[in-house]
Amino acid sequence: HVQLVESGGGSVQAGGSLRLSCAASGYTLCMGWFRQAPGKEREGVAVISTSSGSTYYADSVKDRFTISQDSNKNTLYLQMNNLKPEDTAMYYCAARLTFACTGGSWGAVYNFPNWGQGTQVTVS
Repeated sequence: HVQLVESGGGSVQAGGSLRLSCAASGYTLCMGWFRQAPGKEREGVAVISTSSGSTYYADSVKDRFTISQDSNKNTLYLQMNNLKPEDTAMYYCAARLTFACTGGSWGAVYNFPNWGQGTQVTVS
């Protein structure tokens, strides 16, 4: 089990930027960001394999969001640029220790047993 603590959410106007951070308490193989808007299912935003650096993104955030990591600090980041009102959601950090991120099911919520408490992002 790994503990995850997110930070960096907030309120921003459309077109603005935010950077989310997620500090992990230990070793992981795949980490990612998910989001959940009111009345909607949780969805994958972006994930990164912590050993290879391979990344996968949702089509809705490609070219606007960038996922990255600082392996020395066990910290995950999500740089969000050109934010849109439809990006408004609770953003969650997730991780797993069992296998690396894979392309086919990279955004499957059920593949991630470890979750942070979430950080709110509001775009107006």
